[in-house]
Amino acid sequence: MRLTLPVFIALALTSVACGAAPSANPAADVPAASAKEARRVDPATAGSVSGRVTLNGPAPAPEMMRIAADQTCIAAMGSDAKSDAILVGADGAIQNAFVYIKDTLSDYTFDTPTAPVVLDQVGCRYTPRIFGVRVGQPVEMLNSDATMHNVHAMPMVNQEFNRGMPQQNSRMTQIFTAPEQMVRFKCDLHSWMNAYGGVMPHPFFAVTGADGAFSLKGVPPGTYDVAIWHEKLGSTTKTVQIGNSQAVSLNVTLSAKK
Repeated sequence: MRLTLPVFIALALTSVACGAAPSANPAADVPAASAKEARRVDPATAGSVSGRVTLNGPAPAPEMMRIAADQTCIAAMGSDAKSDAILVGADGAIQNAFVYIKDTLSDYTFDTPTAPVVLDQVGCRYTPRIFGVRVGQPVEMLNSDATMHNVHAMPMVNQEFNRGMPQQNSRMTQIFTAPEQMVRFKCDLHSWMNAYGGVMPHPFFAVTGADGAFSLKGVPPGTYDVAIWHEKLGSTTKTVQIGNSQAVSLNVTLSAKK
């Protein structure tokens, strides 16, 4: 049957009217059940990983630093200052090893701390030398010295920045937007000044103290790869399995590079 043009147009308009009208907000068309619900760690079943990082064999001799002619640094450090890149205590305890769970734990959601991690420049050294920070958490950088420094961050994933801090007690804030381990910080004016920061998507990381100890608390049950990183002694990875409310012990030994 041949349709006249007016009849064809009328039928077409009718079919559009009978169909579902498109939403002004496409997200509203997605069923609520398809949205991924935020999952929190259950404190009742969370476990922990703790232990020590120690050195296998004798500690390497610390390197002498060339402080050059900066009188402020010489006054603070002495003319025979030694590097703090490797700090080994009693029983081979390794300080400043960064320990973290490599898994992203993307099935969970974690609150981002609003308090900043403070990276100070004091005595012509970065303090702390090794630190961890969450993605989206501020890093506040200070210059406590009466000499000029600059903070030159050299990430591979995040945005690189290099900003001078000419005045004592000056400060600035930076936020990293993506996970990355480990971001190097350096002062271009004082070549011995280095620091490293682990930018983490979750709170399960720690820096070993003078006793070589670390503790990762509140970890949900599961099997994880735990990374142990040191600026000079290299890195290793250990697999741990955490049951409900289980406290897992993990002791790690690193060897000095020859």
